[in-house]
Amino acid sequence: MGADTVSAIGNSLVQFGHHNERIYVMRMASDDIPDIIRSLDDLARKERYSKIVVKIPISSVPVFLEAGYIIESIVPHFFHGKEAAAFMAWYSDPKRKEVANHAVIRQVLSTALGYKGREFSPQLPAGFSLTAAHPDDAGEIAALYRSVFATYPFPITDLGYVVRSMREGIRYFCIRSADRIVAVSSCEIHTDAQNAEMTDFATDTTFRGKWFAGNLLHVMESATREEGVRLAYTIARATSEPVNILFARAGYEYAGLLPNNTNIGGKIESMNVWYKSLAMGNRCG
Repeated sequence: MGADTVSAIGNSLVQFGHHNERIYVMRMASDDIPDIIRSLDDLARKERYSKIVVKIPISSVPVFLEAGYIIESIVPHFFHGKEAAAFMAWYSDPKRKEVANHAVIRQVLSTALGYKGREFSPQLPAGFSLTAAHPDDAGEIAALYRSVFATYPFPITDLGYVVRSMREGIRYFCIRSADRIVAVSSCEIHTDAQNAEMTDFATDTTFRGKWFAGNLLHVMESATREEGVRLAYTIARATSEPVNILFARAGYEYAGLLPNNTNIGGKIESMNVWYKSLAMGNRCG
Protein backbone atom coordinates (compact mmCIF):
# COMPACT_ATOMS: atom_id res chain seq x y z
CA MET A 1 0.00 0.00 0.00
CA GLY A 2 1.39 3.37 -1.02
CA ALA A 3 1.70 6.52 1.05
CA ASP A 4 -1.34 8.67 1.65
CA THR A 5 -1.91 11.76 -0.47
CA VAL A 6 -1.28 15.28 0.82
CA SER A 7 -3.28 17.79 -1.17
CA ALA A 8 -5.44 20.90 -0.92
CA ILE A 9 -9.17 20.91 -0.35
CA GLY A 10 -10.13 24.51 -0.83
CA ASN A 11 -7.35 26.42 0.90
CA SER A 12 -6.78 23.74 3.54
CA LEU A 13 -3.96 21.17 3.60
CA VAL A 14 -5.28 17.63 3.90
CA GLN A 15 -3.78 14.15 4.08
CA PHE A 16 -5.98 11.23 3.02
CA GLY A 17 -5.59 7.63 1.92
CA HIS A 18 -5.92 3.96 2.81
CA HIS A 19 -2.53 3.70 4.51
CA ASN A 20 -3.95 5.41 7.60
CA GLU A 21 -7.59 4.77 6.53
CA ARG A 22 -8.49 8.34 7.41
CA ILE A 23 -8.63 11.99 6.37
CA TYR A 24 -6.47 14.40 8.38
CA VAL A 25 -6.88 18.16 7.96
CA MET A 26 -3.40 19.30 8.95
CA ARG A 27 -3.99 23.00 8.30
CA MET A 28 -7.51 24.32 8.23
CA ALA A 29 -8.14 27.55 6.34
CA SER A 30 -10.74 29.61 8.20
CA ASP A 31 -12.49 30.59 4.97
CA ASP A 32 -13.11 26.89 4.19
CA ILE A 33 -15.37 26.55 7.25
CA PRO A 34 -18.12 25.33 7.19
CA ASP A 35 -18.20 24.20 3.53
CA ILE A 36 -15.23 21.86 3.95
CA ILE A 37 -17.29 19.65 6.26
CA ARG A 38 -19.40 18.47 3.32
CA SER A 39 -16.30 17.92 1.16
CA LEU A 40 -14.65 15.80 3.86
CA ASP A 41 -17.81 13.79 4.37
CA ASP A 42 -18.18 13.14 0.65
CA LEU A 43 -14.55 11.98 0.35
CA ALA A 44 -14.80 9.74 3.41
CA ARG A 45 -17.96 8.07 2.17
CA LYS A 46 -16.62 7.64 -1.37
CA GLU A 47 -13.35 6.03 -0.22
CA ARG A 48 -14.83 4.38 2.89
CA TYR A 49 -12.36 5.99 5.27
CA SER A 50 -13.34 5.18 8.86
CA LYS A 51 -12.07 8.38 10.48
CA ILE A 52 -11.75 12.10 9.80
CA VAL A 53 -9.47 14.21 12.02
CA VAL A 54 -9.42 18.01 11.93
CA LYS A 55 -7.10 20.40 13.74
CA ILE A 56 -9.03 23.65 14.15
CA PRO A 57 -9.19 26.86 16.22
CA ILE A 58 -11.31 26.47 19.34
CA SER A 59 -13.68 29.13 18.00
CA SER A 60 -14.73 26.73 15.21
CA VAL A 61 -15.58 23.84 17.52
CA PRO A 62 -19.37 24.51 17.65
CA VAL A 63 -19.67 24.17 13.86
CA PHE A 64 -17.99 20.76 13.90
CA LEU A 65 -19.88 19.58 16.97
CA GLU A 66 -23.11 20.28 15.10
CA ALA A 67 -21.80 18.14 12.23
CA GLY A 68 -21.25 15.16 14.54
CA TYR A 69 -17.56 15.57 15.36
CA ILE A 70 -16.23 14.91 18.86
CA ILE A 71 -13.35 16.61 20.68
CA GLU A 72 -10.36 14.34 21.31
CA SER A 73 -7.69 16.85 22.34
CA ILE A 74 -7.43 20.54 23.17
CA VAL A 75 -4.07 22.35 23.03
CA PRO A 76 -4.06 25.78 24.71
CA HIS A 77 -2.25 28.74 23.10
CA PHE A 78 -1.77 26.83 19.83
CA PHE A 79 -2.29 29.73 17.44
CA HIS A 80 0.04 32.71 17.99
CA GLY A 81 0.38 31.78 21.65
CA LYS A 82 -3.26 32.79 22.18
CA GLU A 83 -6.11 30.74 20.73
CA ALA A 84 -6.40 27.06 21.59
CA ALA A 85 -6.61 24.31 18.98
CA ALA A 86 -8.95 21.34 19.07
CA PHE A 87 -8.33 17.96 17.48
CA MET A 88 -11.79 16.72 16.55
CA ALA A 89 -12.86 13.47 14.93
CA TRP A 90 -15.75 11.99 13.02
CA TYR A 91 -16.08 8.22 12.69
CA SER A 92 -17.98 6.38 9.98
CA ASP A 93 -17.19 3.12 11.79
CA PRO A 94 -17.92 3.32 15.55
CA LYS A 95 -15.54 0.39 16.15
CA ARG A 96 -12.57 2.58 15.20
CA LYS A 97 -12.99 4.77 18.27
CA GLU A 98 -13.01 1.75 20.58
CA VAL A 99 -9.59 1.44 22.24
CA ALA A 100 -8.88 -2.20 23.03
CA ASN A 101 -5.62 -1.58 24.92
CA HIS A 102 -6.84 1.23 27.18
CA ALA A 103 -5.21 -0.32 30.28
CA VAL A 104 -1.78 -0.33 28.62
CA ILE A 105 -2.22 3.26 27.43
CA ARG A 106 -3.27 4.43 30.90
CA GLN A 107 -0.26 2.71 32.47
CA VAL A 108 2.17 4.27 29.97
CA LEU A 109 0.69 7.71 30.58
CA SER A 110 0.83 7.27 34.35
CA THR A 111 4.48 6.24 34.16
CA ALA A 112 5.33 9.18 31.90
CA LEU A 113 3.57 11.71 34.13
CA GLY A 114 5.66 10.41 37.03
CA TYR A 115 8.71 11.94 35.31
CA LYS A 116 7.28 15.46 35.23
CA GLY A 117 9.33 17.87 37.28
CA ARG A 118 12.49 15.78 37.20
CA GLU A 119 15.69 17.47 36.09
CA PHE A 120 16.01 17.61 32.30
CA SER A 121 19.44 18.70 31.05
CA PRO A 122 20.50 16.20 28.36
CA GLN A 123 24.21 15.91 27.70
CA LEU A 124 25.52 14.37 24.49
CA PRO A 125 28.02 11.57 25.24
CA ALA A 126 31.63 12.00 24.15
CA GLY A 127 32.31 10.92 20.58
CA PHE A 128 28.96 12.08 19.19
CA SER A 129 27.94 15.32 17.49
CA LEU A 130 24.53 16.91 16.90
CA THR A 131 23.95 19.11 13.85
CA ALA A 132 21.22 20.27 11.51
CA ALA A 133 20.82 17.93 8.56
CA HIS A 134 21.32 18.85 4.92
CA PRO A 135 19.91 17.40 1.66
CA ASP A 136 23.08 15.30 1.25
CA ASP A 137 22.03 13.47 4.43
CA ALA A 138 18.59 12.52 3.08
CA GLY A 139 19.55 9.05 1.88
CA GLU A 140 21.05 8.04 5.19
CA ILE A 141 18.12 9.56 7.10
CA ALA A 142 15.58 7.62 5.03
CA ALA A 143 17.60 4.41 5.52
CA LEU A 144 17.62 4.90 9.29
CA TYR A 145 13.86 5.41 9.31
CA ARG A 146 13.42 2.23 7.24
CA SER A 147 15.43 0.27 9.79
CA VAL A 148 13.32 1.55 12.71
CA PHE A 149 9.71 1.75 11.47
CA ALA A 150 7.74 -1.05 9.82
CA THR A 151 5.18 1.59 8.77
CA TYR A 152 4.85 5.34 9.29
CA PRO A 153 2.03 7.82 8.64
CA PHE A 154 4.19 9.85 6.24
CA PRO A 155 6.73 8.42 3.74
CA ILE A 156 9.86 9.38 5.69
CA THR A 157 11.51 6.13 4.58
CA ASP A 158 11.60 7.47 1.01
CA LEU A 159 14.64 9.48 -0.07
CA GLY A 160 12.62 11.68 -2.40
CA TYR A 161 10.15 12.59 0.32
CA VAL A 162 12.89 13.54 2.79
CA VAL A 163 14.54 15.80 0.20
CA ARG A 164 11.21 17.43 -0.72
CA SER A 165 10.26 17.96 2.90
CA MET A 166 13.59 19.65 3.58
CA ARG A 167 12.99 21.99 0.65
CA GLU A 168 9.51 22.72 1.97
CA GLY A 169 10.88 23.81 5.33
CA ILE A 170 10.87 20.74 7.57
CA ARG A 171 14.09 20.81 9.57
CA TYR A 172 15.90 17.58 10.40
CA PHE A 173 18.54 17.20 13.09
CA CYS A 174 21.05 14.35 13.32
CA ILE A 175 23.35 12.81 15.88
CA ARG A 176 26.48 11.31 14.36
CA SER A 177 29.11 8.89 15.49
CA ALA A 178 32.10 9.69 13.29
CA ASP A 179 30.48 10.01 9.83
CA ARG A 180 27.49 7.78 10.57
CA ILE A 181 24.01 9.11 11.44
CA VAL A 182 22.77 7.17 14.47
CA ALA A 183 19.73 9.25 15.49
CA VAL A 184 17.43 11.75 13.81
CA SER A 185 14.36 13.89 14.42
CA SER A 186 12.51 16.69 12.69
CA CYS A 187 10.45 19.77 13.43
CA GLU A 188 7.84 21.33 11.20
CA ILE A 189 7.58 25.04 11.90
CA HIS A 190 4.30 26.82 11.17
CA THR A 191 5.42 30.43 11.18
CA ASP A 192 1.93 31.72 10.44
CA ALA A 193 0.66 30.20 13.70
CA GLN A 194 3.94 30.40 15.68
CA ASN A 195 3.94 26.71 16.59
CA ALA A 196 6.07 23.69 15.70
CA GLU A 197 5.51 19.95 15.64
CA MET A 198 8.36 17.92 17.16
CA THR A 199 8.35 14.55 15.44
CA ASP A 200 10.06 11.74 13.50
CA PHE A 201 12.40 10.60 16.31
CA ALA A 202 14.44 7.51 15.49
CA THR A 203 17.61 5.98 16.93
CA ASP A 204 19.67 3.12 15.52
CA THR A 205 18.94 0.08 17.69
CA THR A 206 22.63 -0.38 18.57
CA PHE A 207 22.83 3.15 20.03
CA ARG A 208 19.73 3.27 22.21
CA GLY A 209 19.84 4.12 25.90
CA LYS A 210 22.01 7.22 25.45
CA TRP A 211 19.12 9.73 25.70
CA PHE A 212 19.67 10.89 22.12
CA ALA A 213 16.00 11.84 21.72
CA GLY A 214 16.29 14.18 24.69
CA ASN A 215 19.30 15.88 23.12
CA LEU A 216 17.50 16.23 19.78
CA LEU A 217 14.36 17.64 21.41
CA HIS A 218 16.37 20.18 23.42
CA VAL A 219 18.17 21.46 20.31
CA MET A 220 14.96 21.63 18.28
CA GLU A 221 13.26 23.66 21.00
CA SER A 222 16.15 26.12 21.07
CA ALA A 223 16.20 26.43 17.28
CA THR A 224 12.47 26.99 16.95
CA ARG A 225 12.31 29.42 19.86
CA GLU A 226 14.89 31.58 18.10
CA GLU A 227 12.55 31.69 15.09
CA GLY A 228 9.64 33.05 17.10
CA VAL A 229 7.84 29.78 17.78
CA ARG A 230 5.67 30.12 20.87
CA LEU A 231 4.41 26.57 21.28
CA ALA A 232 5.77 23.10 20.55
CA TYR A 233 3.62 20.00 20.30
CA THR A 234 3.84 16.35 19.34
CA ILE A 235 1.58 13.44 18.47
CA ALA A 236 3.19 10.40 20.11
CA ARG A 237 2.49 6.66 20.13
CA ALA A 238 0.30 6.12 23.19
CA THR A 239 1.81 2.72 23.99
CA SER A 240 5.46 3.83 23.73
CA GLU A 241 6.78 4.41 27.23
CA PRO A 242 10.12 5.97 26.15
CA VAL A 243 8.61 8.60 23.86
CA ASN A 244 5.92 9.64 26.36
CA ILE A 245 8.51 9.84 29.13
CA LEU A 246 10.66 11.98 26.81
CA PHE A 247 8.01 14.66 26.46
CA ALA A 248 6.74 14.53 30.04
CA ARG A 249 10.27 14.88 31.38
CA ALA A 250 10.92 17.81 29.02
CA GLY A 251 8.03 19.72 30.57
CA TYR A 252 5.28 18.98 28.04
CA GLU A 253 1.65 18.81 29.13
CA TYR A 254 -0.68 15.97 28.18
CA ALA A 255 -3.58 17.13 25.99
CA GLY A 256 -5.57 14.02 25.11
CA LEU A 257 -5.77 10.73 23.21
CA LEU A 258 -6.47 10.28 19.49
CA PRO A 259 -7.92 6.74 19.33
CA ASN A 260 -6.76 4.37 16.57
CA ASN A 261 -5.36 7.29 14.64
CA THR A 262 -2.07 6.51 12.91
CA ASN A 263 -0.46 3.68 10.94
CA ILE A 264 2.92 3.35 12.64
CA GLY A 265 5.07 0.39 13.61
CA GLY A 266 3.08 -1.96 11.42
CA LYS A 267 -0.47 -1.20 12.56
CA ILE A 268 -2.92 1.60 13.33
CA GLU A 269 -2.23 2.90 16.84
CA SER A 270 -3.70 5.41 19.26
CA MET A 271 -1.69 8.59 19.79
CA ASN A 272 -1.15 11.00 22.70
CA VAL A 273 -0.97 14.75 22.15
CA TRP A 274 1.58 16.72 24.23
CA TYR A 275 2.39 20.45 24.18
CA LYS A 276 4.77 22.98 25.75
CA SER A 277 5.01 26.74 25.77
CA LEU A 278 8.29 28.05 24.36
CA ALA A 279 7.41 31.71 24.88
CA MET A 280 9.43 33.36 27.62
CA GLY A 281 7.27 34.19 30.61
CA ASN A 282 4.27 32.30 29.24
CA ARG A 283 3.15 29.00 30.73
CA CYS A 284 0.63 26.68 29.13
CA GLY A 285 -1.78 24.73 31.23
